[in-house]
Amino acid sequence: MLTTRMLNDTFDRMLTINRALDQAAQRGSDAPRSWVPAFDVAERKDAYVLLAELPGVNPEDVEVAFEQNVLTVRGTKRPSFDTAKAGELRLYAAERLAGRFERSVRLPESVDADRIDAAFAHGLLTITVPKAQAAQARKITIRGATEPGRVESGSAPESDTDN
Repeated sequence: MLTTRMLNDTFDRMLTINRALDQAAQRGSDAPRSWVPAFDVAERKDAYVLLAELPGVNPEDVEVAFEQNVLTVRGTKRPSFDTAKAGELRLYAAERLAGRFERSVRLPESVDADRIDAAFAHGLLTITVPKAQAAQARKITIRGATEPGRVESGSAPESDTDN
């Protein structure tokens, strides 16, 4: 029959092994394990939309930058428990990753960088990057002609220059 003490000892050994494996994976680094948020990138007729999953991240810990057509999201996900401030705290499991993160996406040259918008709600960062007016698809009206392939004199628009 297993006693509560035996179960606790087994659980403690399991966590010790898990912690040792985590430390080996970090190659002796004192920094917390880092993570990379998941991104979705979509193109609409008038804009590019990027969604970044940032669960447990405070919006004030996130920075969005745009330089040379590269959109970068960087920030910090804080650990669930601050063992330095918590005093006597026995942590049984620490599977939620924390630390600094950074993701970059290169966008086409034809975006309107001055109108980029970012919103954060329920752990989801939504960034809308409008396309420049010149890059948006548009329908071009075709004027009728008297004969196919024939250019009529006087049908070209007049010049605004004064000679």
